[in-house]
Amino acid sequence: MESDWEGSASGGSCDPDVVCEKQLFRSELSESLVQLACSHHHCAFPLNQNELCVWNTATAQPLLLSGHHYSISALSFGSKINPLHVCSASRERVIVWNLDECTQKVQEGLTPRGVVIGTLLGAVLHVRFSLDDQQVAVCAGNQIYMLSAKKEAILAELDGHLAPVTAAEFCTWEKSMLVSVSEDRTFKVWDYATGQLIHQSGVLTAFPLLSLLVDEENKQIITGCSEGQLWIFSLISDHNYRCVTRINLKKKQEKFYNEVLKSGKEIGERQNTSKLCKTKPMRPEGSMETSLPILLIEHCDFLVCFHNEKNMCSALNTSYFWIGSSTGLLILNLANFELEAFLSYKDFSDLSIRFVRSCALTRKSVNGKVLCLVTSMFEDMIAVLEVNLTALVRTQQRGFLPCGNEKSLSVIARCSLLKSSPLHKSLRKPVKEPSNKKLGAKSTVKDQPLVFHNKIKSSGYTAAPRMTMFSPVTNLKKKKLSKWKTNCKCKNKEYPLESCPPIKYEKEISVTCKQTPVCCIQYSGDGEMLACGLADKSVLIFSSNLTDTYNVFSGHDGAINSVGWSHDKKWLVSASEDGTLRVWSVCNNEPALILGKEKFHKTVRFAQFYFIDAFILLCCGAEFHVLSFHPDMTKDDLKRYKQRSVCKLVQKFPMASTMEITSLSAVNEFYSYIVLTAGSNRALEVFDLNAGCSTAVIPEVHTRSVHQICQNKGSSFSTQQPEAYNLFVTTAAGDGIKLWDLRTLRCERRFEGHSSRCYPCGIALSPCGRFIASGSDDKYAYIYETSSSTFSHKLGGHKESVINVTFSPSSPQLTTATLDGKLRLFLP
Repeated sequence: MESDWEGSASGGSCDPDVVCEKQLFRSELSESLVQLACSHHHCAFPLNQNELCVWNTATAQPLLLSGHHYSISALSFGSKINPLHVCSASRERVIVWNLDECTQKVQEGLTPRGVVIGTLLGAVLHVRFSLDDQQVAVCAGNQIYMLSAKKEAILAELDGHLAPVTAAEFCTWEKSMLVSVSEDRTFKVWDYATGQLIHQSGVLTAFPLLSLLVDEENKQIITGCSEGQLWIFSLISDHNYRCVTRINLKKKQEKFYNEVLKSGKEIGERQNTSKLCKTKPMRPEGSMETSLPILLIEHCDFLVCFHNEKNMCSALNTSYFWIGSSTGLLILNLANFELEAFLSYKDFSDLSIRFVRSCALTRKSVNGKVLCLVTSMFEDMIAVLEVNLTALVRTQQRGFLPCGNEKSLSVIARCSLLKSSPLHKSLRKPVKEPSNKKLGAKSTVKDQPLVFHNKIKSSGYTAAPRMTMFSPVTNLKKKKLSKWKTNCKCKNKEYPLESCPPIKYEKEISVTCKQTPVCCIQYSGDGEMLACGLADKSVLIFSSNLTDTYNVFSGHDGAINSVGWSHDKKWLVSASEDGTLRVWSVCNNEPALILGKEKFHKTVRFAQFYFIDAFILLCCGAEFHVLSFHPDMTKDDLKRYKQRSVCKLVQKFPMASTMEITSLSAVNEFYSYIVLTAGSNRALEVFDLNAGCSTAVIPEVHTRSVHQICQNKGSSFSTQQPEAYNLFVTTAAGDGIKLWDLRTLRCERRFEGHSSRCYPCGIALSPCGRFIASGSDDKYAYIYETSSSTFSHKLGGHKESVINVTFSPSSPQLTTATLDGKLRLFLP
């Protein structure tokens, strides 16, 4: 047996900082797929088909165990480390080995023996220990056998699959729950204590399912097929095993390569001494497209390797997973469903195996390194690889800006307004600089004698005293007095940050007599009023509880595109398809300002107040305008039709490489220099109005044009961490919702589950920052938690598509607007 394995140094032309080949074994391999096993310091694999080899990476010594007469097809380590068990299975028997006892017997010169727990079960493709190592699930043929790990006894038989079962995993948070996948392209959920089938999925794909993982943290299952497709299903009790998302790893891999090349950080480019082969981002012309079988799904200690580094910060808790394929290893971010790194075997010239038939990985990393066990697809070779996770990710970071860096962006203004800024030149009142006046300093103005140059009128001391002194007004109406008290209470209350989401239906109203789509809705800053822009060219203002109509504004000649409240709640700005922009006084029916078609060359898609009501932002065509605004509602009797309000153009900012700006967002609740724009080219551009220029561009934000950007603005009634205001969400038709961090310009999480293919359905962030609401064209509204990618609540009762949603800034309250002109109110 001395010739069965050979050592392999980590030098040569291979880069040891990323991956190195620790050991190479030459052995006759089975032609079928074999389940390999890796543990903390051990790797188990079949040697010469029917002999079990357990390689100890700490001592670099093999332990050879004999007991099978046929080829070993499946291996698995136990869940506990002390003592460590390993299960090996072949066609004729299933054996459990205690490695401590086996090692001791070998040292004593005796032949180690294992415990046979099953015989003549058939071709075994997968074995798995239970959490307490008391039971073993054996996938043999179309059945799953639950065997005792101590003796030969069949505890249960799970029969239901129509093709060989390829993988099975125990559910850690549910007692007696087992999940299995099969070549029949379905997954099943079992109660193995009773042998009952809990759930059976439909056919997922045209290709066999090969791998399975149960994600305990997110309560999900992840399964992959032989053609590179990945499915994620929710196992939460009231989610009914719904599909969270489906991922095409081929497209993700190609997108990842292109992003690495565009950012100028190709694999190995950071190290001049690296001998990595150059990897092309796409298939060469004329080459054949190969499949991407998902052989393995395993947990990845991504954050553990970077917990001491300041530049690897994430806004939310995220799970990462290894994906093992025949050509390499991928790291998948389960929050945004994007690749973080990709290791291709053919990129490393010193690796003996370029195409893999089977693979296994250690669950946890040691000093930032993981062990990978692979077998060759075309040769009789088995290799033990050591992958440096930290080095792999560092070489493939794409345009990453570290958090806390001076160059990173921030929504909250971190410096005073520059004199060269376009905002500084047009402010009515300059922003006051911090006072340098010292306490106790005396005034420099000298006392001067008082001199009267004119006659002083009598102060009235010689007049007769008034008999009637000041008397208070006592005839106030009770209604006004009670309303004033209510407003005072409302201003002093705080938003309950730990409240439940508003999911309980309260009431529904129709905005008009006819069915008219509600194009846009927004609450005022105090949460007392709700503005609605309709397709019938009018703007309505309702009370927050939808009981009263405060005002109706008419004058536009087209459907209303957007409405926006001023910070002081006195003004409302509206943009319409007629190409005009109007500023309304909430107390009057007449507009304070009208900007007509002659001011804009294209339709105004969006308008809002900015910089605490000092400016108005609007997007028109491929540029957005910054306007200074001075309202004046006084009228001259001789020129009553001439508006006295003044509005001047400060500057126009064009968005690069786009035909039209489809969405715009900025904060008006506090001073911020950041403006976000999205264009028809599917890109998102960040502008810093203090510097007066564009600072960053995120290409291909969605597969389609972004129709709404929603920032985490909080409200006057809630307080969040300063870093939380850098989060914002985007949405596009048919491409779900994405949560972004302005500091890193990366997508932190993706939310899928609602339907938005027919209409551009709106989204909203709650003032506490914990929930995201979304409309949907399936007549439901969906509520997501920012810590989960799948929706937590589904709000029904609508008779048409829900096209807009908004949260109240003062209380946990959600209002939805539909295509047929209905408003529905939801409370906790």
